[in-house]
Amino acid sequence: MSKTLADTPQLGQFGVWHFGELSPEAGKAIESAGYGTIWIGGSPPADLEAAEQLLDATSSITVATGIVNIWMAPAEEIAKSFHRLETRYPGRFLLGVGVGHPEQPGLNYSKPYSALVEYLDVLDAAGVPASRRILAALGPKVLELSAARSTGAHPYLTTPQHTREARTLFGPGPLLAPEQKIVLDTDAERARPIGRAAVDNPYLHLRNYIHNLERLGFTQEQITGGGSDELIDALVAHGDAEYIAGRLREHLDAGADHVAIQVLPAGEDPTPDLRELAAALGI
Repeated sequence: MSKTLADTPQLGQFGVWHFGELSPEAGKAIESAGYGTIWIGGSPPADLEAAEQLLDATSSITVATGIVNIWMAPAEEIAKSFHRLETRYPGRFLLGVGVGHPEQPGLNYSKPYSALVEYLDVLDAAGVPASRRILAALGPKVLELSAARSTGAHPYLTTPQHTREARTLFGPGPLLAPEQKIVLDTDAERARPIGRAAVDNPYLHLRNYIHNLERLGFTQEQITGGGSDELIDALVAHGDAEYIAGRLREHLDAGADHVAIQVLPAGEDPTPDLRELAAALGI
């Protein structure tokens, strides 16, 4: 299916990635702080009601899924939900999809690449434009698929080095929107354990993330046992707002179009930290 970047929702340079549901009030606060996109993390169900609630509560911010799991949300149902949202909130929703990970229980996880291609075929047939979807991608094969069959890639748990390599693979066209975890705290003895808890469980036990970290040059010794300080500091930016803003801009300098910011610890209201960070980012 043909696509043009002009049809892709505007993400802005910085957005907010939040695991699970985000209240409408928080959505309004994020929009008013100047962020361009709210990413609904985890594996939202096919009804996309969480996206609809945020779209309804806000006026212009883009809402994206990061990501819908193809094994848990049938493509036919996702297509119907996409068209419902497009009718009510035209141009404001970006459908992020991905294959998840084989360790997740209860999934018939087999031939993930072929299954993803078939999923995209169904979305094509149902009229979901390639320009309105983005793929979770880490390795070269799925990165290439994301460029060919969607508006681009939404890599998770990566570094600016990965962003640079993905942009080199992509060339100048496709959208590149990595996620970056942060802890707004200048005390490393407090911040690093928060980052380690979020990274180690489950990601340092999932083979697709382990393989990607190995591609980036991290050793098994650095990955096992909760992750070395060097690994955790590479994956979770911690410090004051100015320092974190600099770390986020490293992705832009490496070729990202947009950075999806995940504030840690999870489960707490991220809006105070996001307001402080927005000032440092100048948005």
